[in-house]
Amino acid sequence: MVLTLYKLDASPPARAVMMTIEALGIQDVEYVDVNLLTKDHLTEEYLKMNPQHTIPMLKDDDFIIWDSHAITAYLVGKYAENNALYPTDLKKRALIDQRLHFDSGILFPALRGNVEPVLFKGESSFKPEGLEKISAAYEFTDKFLASVSPYLAGSDLTLADICCVATISSLNALVPIDDNKYPNLAAWLERCSTEEFYKKANEAGAQLLGQIVKSKLA
Repeated sequence: MVLTLYKLDASPPARAVMMTIEALGIQDVEYVDVNLLTKDHLTEEYLKMNPQHTIPMLKDDDFIIWDSHAITAYLVGKYAENNALYPTDLKKRALIDQRLHFDSGILFPALRGNVEPVLFKGESSFKPEGLEKISAAYEFTDKFLASVSPYLAGSDLTLADICCVATISSLNALVPIDDNKYPNLAAWLERCSTEEFYKKANEAGAQLLGQIVKSKLA
């Protein structure tokens, strides 16, 4: 059975799913590019599958799921139950879930709040309040790592790291992380960047997003 992933390489959530696929060694995946700029996500066919018209979206036979965090957890459950990426231990999983919600509630909104006005509303610069949100996101993450390093949810790399690094590497492409101000965060990003799944499924996409956004800045 072939999985179908609807994605955009520049999208951090899509890259989080692609990194999870690489980390789990899942082979039979069909990738379908969805170009938001040409409104591929608003076609009648896509809206029937996903009325929220977001990416990424995973289709597994007749089962369709969107939201990167839901997709990554589903993939671990199906292909590697009780894998270290998302263990069944309640306390470990709760900490991972907290970091995933942190990605949804703090990290990604900081990225989207700066990128969306530039890409879709013609803004030519980041607003000060948007940059402040990026700084706050960096500061929070640095503190998390100071208490549980080397990874975001303890000593093992988990879905928390995969999902958050997709967003933070994208933020870093726009506002480079100051390793003097955020040493734990800088070291963690470097640590994650050495992983093969990061190199294969995230590195180029994060750079691409940075290039696209910077090309539209004054």
